[in-house]
Amino acid sequence: MSEPVMLTIAGSDPSGGAGVQADLKTATALGVYGASVLTALTAQNTIGVRGIHPVPARFVGEQLDAVLEDLDVRAVKIGMLGDADVIEAIASRLRERPEIPLVLDPVMVATSGDRLIPETAVAAIVESLLPITDLATPNLPETAVLAGLDVRSPDDFEAAGRAVLARGARNVLVKGGHLDGDEVIDVLVSADGAGRLINARIETPNTHGTGCTLSAAVAARLALGDLMADAVVTARAYLQRALIASVDRRIGAGHGPVDHLVDLRGEG
Repeated sequence: MSEPVMLTIAGSDPSGGAGVQADLKTATALGVYGASVLTALTAQNTIGVRGIHPVPARFVGEQLDAVLEDLDVRAVKIGMLGDADVIEAIASRLRERPEIPLVLDPVMVATSGDRLIPETAVAAIVESLLPITDLATPNLPETAVLAGLDVRSPDDFEAAGRAVLARGARNVLVKGGHLDGDEVIDVLVSADGAGRLINARIETPNTHGTGCTLSAAVAARLALGDLMADAVVTARAYLQRALIASVDRRIGAGHGPVDHLVDLRGEG
């Protein structure tokens, strides 16, 4: 059998903690081959984003064609996207590959509430990507946009997740990391029900790229053949270990990366 491949479709982070770089490290750490399609170049570090240079939709499509025609892609993770043309270029190709599980990390809204992509791109995500998505992993501001509901506490997570399911996603992991408290509560919602997943909150400044890492880890586990619920549980446990191992790391002056290679270092 050929080696399973996890494909990430996302932006580049030159500081290495998020985006395609984080996704490829995660794939390697979890034992799958990582391939990538770039949707944007960013100028960013652990302090913030200075600039974004989008990749034209036609070239995003050419990258995707090249990978899908040659490699044994077993799962796809989508992160940062650009405009509606880029989204449609991706969706049109993945619609033809329904056997490949798709994890969508809808990078749309910053923690501050600021929109990161135009309204036309949000509409394209809802209309073109959600209906072919096996798992969406929105943060709370993104969940509110996708669901059209106010999401203030874990008590709101299931209803919000079901609203996203109604827009086509097969499963939704509503992430509660933006809330305060000693615990991080996520809720996995599917047609079969909803379940809370709870971890202790790790006090560390090194949280750059946590959303990218979690969604990539789920995709990696799906590429290895896990069922969705098992993939989510295993991915969350991996991220927890990576966060714990990052506590004493000092990479950059701001919010540094998690330790993607924690398991390879034998520190987990």
